[in-house]
Amino acid sequence: MTTTIPGAAPDAAADTAADRSAAAPGSSPWQLARRELRRRPAVRVSLCIVLLFVLMAVGAPWLGALGGWSPHEFDKSAVDPYLGGQPLGALGGISPEHWLGVEPVTGRDLYARVVHGAQVSLLIAFAATAIVVLAGTAAGIAAGYFGGRTDTVLSRLMDLTMSFPSLIFMIALLSVAKDVNRIVLMTAVIGIFGWPGIARVVRGQTLSLKHREYVDAARVGGAGPWRILTREILPGVAGPVIAYTTLLIPGMISTEAALSYLGVGVRPPTPSWGQMIAESVAYYETDPMYFVIPSVFLFLAVLAFTLLGDALRDILDPRGGRT
Repeated sequence: MTTTIPGAAPDAAADTAADRSAAAPGSSPWQLARRELRRRPAVRVSLCIVLLFVLMAVGAPWLGALGGWSPHEFDKSAVDPYLGGQPLGALGGISPEHWLGVEPVTGRDLYARVVHGAQVSLLIAFAATAIVVLAGTAAGIAAGYFGGRTDTVLSRLMDLTMSFPSLIFMIALLSVAKDVNRIVLMTAVIGIFGWPGIARVVRGQTLSLKHREYVDAARVGGAGPWRILTREILPGVAGPVIAYTTLLIPGMISTEAALSYLGVGVRPPTPSWGQMIAESVAYYETDPMYFVIPSVFLFLAVLAFTLLGDALRDILDPRGGRT
């Protein structure tokens, strides 16, 4: 039987009851996470969109082939040479042959370019996020657990990295680098400047965990630092790290799009959402669909990952989500 405190708001009483049920004995954090994700419609929709984008990126060669056009193939018959290369037909040339229309002047298929652009954007975002999470988690655990000089050196390195104007430095570095793989270079550069944020989160969590009873028991039992870090500390920081990781991905997607928009990211003919948006600016009055289509895909990807990350943070790291 649930007793409602007089004067308490109904929502507060409902939240308290929900918290009690969520904290039921025998429920692991992952069971609670699955239960919470199932009961939030917005999160379910976001998760479906995320899965669709991941499948789009993984299956880009096959999905692009369904439309019958390569992302680099020109179709001069789909544009009007007497109107400055504007797409023939309504809505940017959308037709049974070109499902999302065509690019002005060149006639390249937008469906094929958007699908392959998803592969480039998500590949860079996931790879850069992996670098950030691995480096940040390792540095944060080492700084928090060992303390002393190790903590001082790593903390000052975090401060030094965060003090750099990262966007300006990335633009400058990517501008001078010529004959290199742009995807690898962008991944490395974005990852180098992103690790201090998660390192600070993990350091704070490690400081609160290293004096817990089970950690002291493992230390007294003869466990070495490596075993304590991997078996006792790492599982304790896994929840916040996973939540932070999901929130990092939309920022990485936006960063890649911004660098490509500025002309220092992925270079033609490799398709990228940011690059397509940059090229569409010259045609937004005469062919607005060329601007709308990659912008909508970019918006949906960032929004879906952000909503999913917020939900995971509230579930796996509720204390961090409230602060």
